[in-house]
Amino acid sequence: MSELTVGDVIAERTVHLTRESLVRYAGASGDFNPIHYRDDVAARVGLAGVLAHGMLTMGLAVATIGEWLGDAGRIVDYAVNFSKPVVVDAETGADVTVSAKVGQVDDETARIDLTVTFDGTSVLGKAQVRVRRA
Repeated sequence: MSELTVGDVIAERTVHLTRESLVRYAGASGDFNPIHYRDDVAARVGLAGVLAHGMLTMGLAVATIGEWLGDAGRIVDYAVNFSKPVVVDAETGADVTVSAKVGQVDDETARIDLTVTFDGTSVLGKAQVRVRRA
């Protein structure tokens, strides 16, 4: 991580979410809001379908830089704005794509900008991770 250039893409991946993914995350997080697993409840509250948990989306986004970073303890700050939900279809699931790009570099830290998309649209706005440089 010593040689970083603004604009360099350091990691990319696509994560396929299924309804099973959502149930597993609910069990791990304790968030059993039925909009994350019941179509009827999601429809009743005006949603386009069952939604992935926002924190699941946020977590899988930052996990994209894990291998490149080597030590998650080097993360100084992480913040996002939730801009669009990820709708997880019962049959086809949902693919969330993450691209991590160097946004800024100084002597001690680097800012990594995450672009997180679902269905061609950004789902996390201004997703930025500040990391200590090695």
